[in-house]
Amino acid sequence: MSEQRQTPAAPLGMYGTDAYLAPSKPDAILRYAAHARAVADLRVPTGQGPFPLAVLFHGGCWKTGIADRSYMAPLATRWQQEGIATLNVDYREVGDGGGWPGSFADWHAIGHLVQNLRNDQRFDMTRLTFVGHSAGALPAQWLASGQGPDGPIGKREPVTGADAIVFDGPADLARDQQPFDALCEFAAVTPFMGGTVDEVPERYAAISPVRHSSGLGEVLFVQARLPAPGAEGLAALRQAGVQVDVIENPGASHFDVITPGAPAYLELEPTILARLRRR
Repeated sequence: MSEQRQTPAAPLGMYGTDAYLAPSKPDAILRYAAHARAVADLRVPTGQGPFPLAVLFHGGCWKTGIADRSYMAPLATRWQQEGIATLNVDYREVGDGGGWPGSFADWHAIGHLVQNLRNDQRFDMTRLTFVGHSAGALPAQWLASGQGPDGPIGKREPVTGADAIVFDGPADLARDQQPFDALCEFAAVTPFMGGTVDEVPERYAAISPVRHSSGLGEVLFVQARLPAPGAEGLAALRQAGVQVDVIENPGASHFDVITPGAPAYLELEPTILARLRRR
């Protein structure tokens, strides 16, 4: 399914600095590794669970100093208000130990943290969703993809039983490098991957959704500035048994679609909440 929605852009600042909703205080800050950015904010709704769990990955073009998990906090807070537990993740980027393979190591560790939460009775892990905005689209999809020895951290098993929601992020770095770099206004993909497609083709192939079967149940791409995923990538996901839907929002900014109170988000919210609740 693919659809387009025309919505007026709201006057938002870079990375949500003009967010409409003040974030709530996390119920806990969980640590998943020893380095400074290995933290994730857990927010749990009031009332009786178990609650669906959304794991949020921020953008920032994978470059240290541009963004961190804080700009995703209003979205995490809004979902908390709507009965969704949220885990808002920070991770290393290019400049502080991230990129290939450091960022992937962090995301893999988050996968272990999520698995540990399966023992927490507050969460309904049959309703687990990985959510990525912008550069965060990569971990939201990669965590559910199995990897061979050529992967960034070697052979690993996928996190299973999850869905994914991608907010205006790339689907396949080899295909989407040019539009994503244009969105970032600098070369973002090459430093993150440690080379161009021609220089390190094996790295791009190792994480390509076209070459590696996804364990996701459903994935929803909510695009604004970036183009919809290519036909080859969508076909590969569907061949793996993944239900794929695409909503394009050509009138919205890169941040409207994740900012509670923005017109584009308000229009999207019923669809997004239904996905998170799996209803």
